[in-house]
Amino acid sequence: MNRYEGRRALITGAGSGIGQATALRLLAEGGTVVAADVSERGLKDTAGKAGAHADRLTTVVVDVADETSVREGVAAAGAALGGLDVLVNAAGILRSSHTHETSLQEFTRVLQVNLVGTFLVIRACIPALRAGRDAAVVNFSSTSAEFAHPYMAAYAASKGGIQSMTHALAAEYAKQGIRFTAVQPGSISSGMTDGSGASGQSAGPGLPEDADMSLFAKLSPALGQGFAAPEAVASVVAMLASRDGRFITGTEVRVDGGTHF
Repeated sequence: MNRYEGRRALITGAGSGIGQATALRLLAEGGTVVAADVSERGLKDTAGKAGAHADRLTTVVVDVADETSVREGVAAAGAALGGLDVLVNAAGILRSSHTHETSLQEFTRVLQVNLVGTFLVIRACIPALRAGRDAAVVNFSSTSAEFAHPYMAAYAASKGGIQSMTHALAAEYAKQGIRFTAVQPGSISSGMTDGSGASGQSAGPGLPEDADMSLFAKLSPALGQGFAAPEAVASVVAMLASRDGRFITGTEVRVDGGTHF
């Protein structure tokens, strides 16, 4: 399939995990992609994996939590792409702790990267998206936005905010030709969940040493295949941002192998 031939995409969090898998998927389908991440090392890894598609890939270091970095990064992406049709907001961090032991700084940091970062990138990209072709934005929520994930209150709050914001944006910009959807990954093996990501915005969950693991009994995929690879989510993102998803906006798609029926 070449659903992305002629389409221009900016993907944040593209230095590892699902963001990287999405960048590689859109490249494989003919897209021209700017991969953004806070980690230069992660972006080099993505570029190395692009293979024969590397000529359609540009990388840019961006800290989505920093307004100036976002403004400069989006400008660089626009210059490289000559416009923008697709935005994928995959950048995020996961921190876990007992809520009564969580500092305001720790809680705020998760919100700043995940929720505020998503807002900053969207705001900076809106002018280019309004001029784009079949413009689509895919945000990253999480199953934690609707289901109990213990020790992750800050993360759940940030992802719930992203999900609500996605609905509001879909209504606000529908008549201007921009679709907004969200994915809710769950039970996905990635740099964020296993701590192996190259990106500083993809740290592992770091559960408390005395965490009650029985609270996670309901967080296993029903398909019996264990955690899925990031590509399982990347394929859904690719559908949502393509013409195949042209009648989908203002909603989210859960990708969790039946973890939450």
